Amino acid sequence: MNRYLAIYRLTFRNSLIREMNFKANFLLWMIVESCWFLGQMAFIEVMYGHVTEIAGWTKWQLVCLVGTHQIISQVFQGFFYINLANLPELIRTGRLDILLALPVDAQFAVSTRQVSFDSFVNTFVGIGIVAFSLVKLGVVPEVWQVVVFAFAILLGVAVHYAVMFSLAAVSFWMIRGQALIHGYFNLFHIGRYPDAVFRGAFRFIFTWIMPIILVSNVPAKLLARPFESPWVGLATLVAATVIVLAGTRAWWLFALRRYGSASS
Repeated sequence: MNRYLAIYRLTFRNSLIREMNFKANFLLWMIVESCWFLGQMAFIEVMYGHVTEIAGWTKWQLVCLVGTHQIISQVFQGFFYINLANLPELIRTGRLDILLALPVDAQFAVSTRQVSFDSFVNTFVGIGIVAFSLVKLGVVPEVWQVVVFAFAILLGVAVHYAVMFSLAAVSFWMIRGQALIHGYFNLFHIGRYPDAVFRGAFRFIFTWIMPIILVSNVPAKLLARPFESPWVGLATLVAATVIVLAGTRAWWLFALRRYGSASS
């Protein structure tokens, strides 16, 4: 474990050096993400100009949910997204061979090649929005709620990682698998909507097969809707995280056995 932590520290350092070499790009992506987030907030303002509740969620409860989704998505993008998005190209070109030859676990090597620091900065925007929404709601969370909220955030990041990594691994059978990754990246934005608005097969799929709805709703409810019992949702999220992570590991090992190298 110490060796892996040392390796990741080097990755972290090298990524920071790379980001600082392209400061304009770093700032531009921060601005783009911030503008996109402000667009979501404007959309909420327009909706709640006509209604007082949506599926039992008030305006500031929904703002807390959107802020929570922002935190999860930015942490996920910071640590994993660029690495998973590059996996299909590594497979297609045969450059995956280099990573497989390293004296570390291949999944670790593939998943942690780069870190996006602009996403970490934008995470604080989401934290600020969550804090502001709680002020508007008049909610002062207890310490245990904040701790469980942070734990649920990490579970949400793990779910997104597992699902997207599994989709990226389909590239072992496809020439180009980027479409699956980009499709999922667009899909997981449905997590910023209350789970109560979804019905039928759609809700079942994105709660139990791809638990996108859970990852934002569970932590947001812990803070914004404390009158609801959080434990069932949290237990479901824990179970879903364990299942998708285990399934992803098994799928990756199975996919590697199908890999014949494009460079040889």
